[in-house]
Amino acid sequence: MPARVLETALPERLGRPFRWLLGSSWSSNLGDGLVLAAGPLLVASRTDDAFLVALAALLGWLPPLLFGLFAGAVTDRVDRRRLVMAMDAVRVLVLAVLATCVAVGASPIWLVLAALFLLGTAETFADNVSGTLVPMVVHRDDLAVANSRAQAGFVGLNQLAGPPIGAALFAAGQWSPFAGAAVLMAAGVALVSRVVLPPHGRAVHERGTVRADIAEGVRWTWHHPAVRTLVLTILIFNVTFGAAWSVLVLYAQQRLGLGDVGFGLVTTVQAVGGLVGVTCYGWLTARVTLATLLRVGLVVETLTHLALALTTSPWVAMPVFLVFGAHAFVWGTTSITIRQRAVPAALQGRVNSVNLIGVFGGLVVGAGVGGLLAQRWGVTAPFWFAFAGSAVFVVLIWRQLRHVAHTDARPAPSDAAAP
Repeated sequence: MPARVLETALPERLGRPFRWLLGSSWSSNLGDGLVLAAGPLLVASRTDDAFLVALAALLGWLPPLLFGLFAGAVTDRVDRRRLVMAMDAVRVLVLAVLATCVAVGASPIWLVLAALFLLGTAETFADNVSGTLVPMVVHRDDLAVANSRAQAGFVGLNQLAGPPIGAALFAAGQWSPFAGAAVLMAAGVALVSRVVLPPHGRAVHERGTVRADIAEGVRWTWHHPAVRTLVLTILIFNVTFGAAWSVLVLYAQQRLGLGDVGFGLVTTVQAVGGLVGVTCYGWLTARVTLATLLRVGLVVETLTHLALALTTSPWVAMPVFLVFGAHAFVWGTTSITIRQRAVPAALQGRVNSVNLIGVFGGLVVGAGVGGLLAQRWGVTAPFWFAFAGSAVFVVLIWRQLRHVAHTDARPAPSDAAAP
């Protein structure tokens, strides 16, 4: 029975290198989940200055925008396994220093903010390179299954299990969640060190400047219809999503009448929805094309904003959040899979970084728009904006998704993955 469960969860055809990668990813995601809760709690314990609290959140968003494109170029120029090990080792060091300083009572707010920025910067490089490793060890036809397993770790450990464990450890001893995260990150380094990767890029003498490499990645993304469609979609939909979700805590309190515990339940319900998506993803991809999943996802997200704009009942809102959580998992896994199938190995890092700019650029713009709308017209205004914006964009982008369907059906000649 245990062997059968293992085969179902991690089919043998995915290979041992993927299992090492998955173990490393899950360990690191649990560590990130601990810090996801403990970081803001540590900031709040050091200051009640609203500007500094907001600055702490901003420092988590800045590194992808500042260093994302550079991280993509570096990913395509160096040994990717060594790069992810180095970046995770940096995170281990920063977490260990932070835990030590907190334990001895020498952790002023400036040191906490600096540590969070360094962690975000290292994570930008690590996440970018991690997204290129799966297609190097898994066959193209198995990418959907492999990515669903990797995303399951993100949803289950980073979003669902990690934050409450991190908060509980923080209550027991403020240093402990950071020390625990350091141990988990170190385990991730040890696991990924077992993986042997095939060559991925050009020879050293064929490389241009970093700026030329970045420009090549941007041009390739723009001229590839399917990948361009995905990047534009995530950019626009993150503007609308960011506008609505930037005031989610106020929406839960003022519109739904939920307290702090109720707001925590919202995030938990979304994570549970993600696990539902994990369970159903294999069944869906066996019966529905990836392009169809994307089209359905766009409609689901648009209707999510409409339903939340209309309701004042938590009993209506919670099922909506559950469905949205499942949609977010399915969309994210599908988008990653299509991009991995379409992009040549030597360009994976740079194209990933362009997508990363779209993700965080949309969130930053959306958060600003949502704050202004809520301040002027109330907490439901960002949800009406998100519904209207999403609906218009769905109409405009619908036909362009045929490019995604083409990529789903026929691999690019240079997209051969090493089994």
